[in-house]
Amino acid sequence: MIQYEGTLYRPPSEADSLILQATIGCSYNECSFCEMYRDKKFRVRPLAELQQEIETAREVAPWVRKVFLADGDALIAKASFLGTLCDELRAAFPKLRRISCYASPQALQVRSVDEMRALRGRGLTQYYVGIESGDDQTLSELIKGVNADEWAECCAKATEAGVKLSAMILLGAAGPDRERARAHALASAALINRIQPRFLSTLVMCPRPGTPLWANWRAGRWVESTPDQLREEMATFLDALELDGTIFRSNHVSNQDVLAGNFPRDKQALVAALRD
Repeated sequence: MIQYEGTLYRPPSEADSLILQATIGCSYNECSFCEMYRDKKFRVRPLAELQQEIETAREVAPWVRKVFLADGDALIAKASFLGTLCDELRAAFPKLRRISCYASPQALQVRSVDEMRALRGRGLTQYYVGIESGDDQTLSELIKGVNADEWAECCAKATEAGVKLSAMILLGAAGPDRERARAHALASAALINRIQPRFLSTLVMCPRPGTPLWANWRAGRWVESTPDQLREEMATFLDALELDGTIFRSNHVSNQDVLAGNFPRDKQALVAALRD
């Protein structure tokens, strides 16, 4: 039987994946806006427990094609542990096409290109990276722990290893001030242009109980952007993108405008839809 601890989170595109909780919580867990793992103490689960859960899943759903390794930062676990886990999954599910996980910048800094390349060869082929912003002031306020250049360096390592990246940008992260919002949008586009991810999505920053952002919002120190402000911010961001072969989605539940397209083909249509 698979035992999940606490609330489980996964990207929208992993809706039909087997979720395997390889780690509990997030090793960093300091982002000002994120409440997802604040009630958990980070740890790597024993391999024996995971092997039992893989066997249970194999008996119930031998047709599994995708596996997502939860919780918030599975990539921080030792490469040897992740490699063995990937081998177990590939042996259990003959139709398995992809193993994926969230990847914090801290984990990407720890993992070497050779480690990531070896893990890719054993099935871990996609990372979800919460870029949030390319604007250093905004990244600092979000307490991401890295600046834009460091983000670019982290992602370049994964790309060199042949790993597909799914990057996320946080609309509204700089607040409703027009100049700050524009700076956030343009700097985020510049960083995404450097990274050239295979997949790109937007989310909207929302105050959640138990976070520093929530406290700032309740105290009036942070103000949410209006729907029109978010729409203009997204249009500015998309209009500044110069991507080759990136699939874009704004299908997270936090988005008010659900858009989809491929870059560069659909860029102008997406911007026009937002500004119409």
